Amino acid sequence: MSGHFEERSGVIPCQTAWGSWYQTIEEVFIEVSVAPGTSAKEIKCSIRSKHIELRVKDQQIFKGKLFGPTVGDEATWTLEDRKLIRIVLMKSNREAGNCWRSLLEGEYAADPWVQDQMQRKLTLERFQRDKIPFGNLNFSGLHFNG
Repeated sequence: MSGHFEERSGVIPCQTAWGSWYQTIEEVFIEVSVAPGTSAKEIKCSIRSKHIELRVKDQQIFKGKLFGPTVGDEATWTLEDRKLIRIVLMKSNREAGNCWRSLLEGEYAADPWVQDQMQRKLTLERFQRDKIPFGNLNFSGLHFNG
């Protein structure tokens, strides 16, 4: 798996066979590519605070215990352009140090480089939110060592 840091959005995806997942301090985003023309009726998505299951056309895409707890009743899923499922989970623990190492316990883990980039991004995000109460400062050239 290789990571890609998009400067504008700060997205550092963890690639999987079915799509990718990425995170911010507050949320985890899951993007699942499905066959073009898929309808919402063909999707079964069950999201609870610690578990998730996604089925498309009676085929299980993933199922298991989430890496960290979420606010179950704030989770959403959408079908975009009949070819992409986007799931948004709200983390219960919204600290910069709460960087998920995998989507599910034991599955869809970020490789060490992607994990490091995710943690750096969350640290920068927290720094931007908490330490600078004013203006539109540009932190794009800022790097954390260690």
